[in-house]
Amino acid sequence: MIRLLVRPILIIFTGLVLASCGDSQESSSSLTIGQVEKNPSGWPRSMMTSQGLITLNKPPQRIVSTSVTLSGTLLAIDAPLVASGATMPNTNVASEKGFMRQWDSIADQRGVKALYQSEPNAEAIIKAQPDVIIISATGADSAMRLYDQVKDIAPTLVIRYDNKSWIQLAQMFGNIFGLETQAESVINSFQQQVLNTKQNITLPAQPTSAMVYTLDDSGASIWTNQSAQGRLLETLGFTLATIPESIKGDISMGVRNDIIIAKGERFPDAVTGNSILLFAAEKTLEQQVLANTFLQDNQAVKAKQVYAVGNDTFRLDYYSASNLLTRLQSLFGNKSND
Repeated sequence: MIRLLVRPILIIFTGLVLASCGDSQESSSSLTIGQVEKNPSGWPRSMMTSQGLITLNKPPQRIVSTSVTLSGTLLAIDAPLVASGATMPNTNVASEKGFMRQWDSIADQRGVKALYQSEPNAEAIIKAQPDVIIISATGADSAMRLYDQVKDIAPTLVIRYDNKSWIQLAQMFGNIFGLETQAESVINSFQQQVLNTKQNITLPAQPTSAMVYTLDDSGASIWTNQSAQGRLLETLGFTLATIPESIKGDISMGVRNDIIIAKGERFPDAVTGNSILLFAAEKTLEQQVLANTFLQDNQAVKAKQVYAVGNDTFRLDYYSASNLLTRLQSLFGNKSND
């Protein structure tokens, strides 16, 4: 079976019964962030977060996610998600509720409510009566400013997702919530889809610049090999184009490992690939990129090796990653290249 997307989550099994969050943590001082510790009987379970050790004494029944990015992975492993933060509604990527279009119908079937749209709201989180709260440490959907207001309502897991694939997140959530079987099942299914895709596509000219293009033609956010997008592409055999050191340094979206922002004069020099994959984009954007006056000397543009891979690919969860594989098969499938 194909080994996917770097380091696995380390699970430590121990007979210790752990104290609740905030109590003595001497027995688990060796845990690093993201590691889970289990009692041999199954419960309690503890996970180290950036805010300290969090202990759950039993499987949660009412999980509330403030991160629309993390909610897709929770749905994929059948976690008891009752409410989720949402983003701006009625856009190319989001439904009228502000949920990601790739899993909006799943959330609707399971009765998941939208906590709020874009602006985090502590009262809405509390009203949902959670027994576990999830907050993203990074990204536009981070609700870290509410942490002190909600951490005493329920065990609150602070998760950084910009340096993890959805598979790593699924493993971590599966282990802390007692959903290991569900996580393993959905991961195995996806890995088989990755293997099938890799065996049945012919790659475009390499290396590849993978990016989210700004609609005003001013630049792009370019995925690195630390991003979920970059890791998946590398698993499929793509080589990510090198980004010059001189381009790096824009932290207008916060300090992140998954993207490098290139705007204005720096933009043309940042796009060094022989092909370009446009994330969070449909086919109509290909012509806009090909017509960009600042990219006319770009090798990929001159060769018309520019490909949109779907509006739902900015945030990769099980659903959008599966859709991405389907689109790559459609674009580069061997039958179309015979």
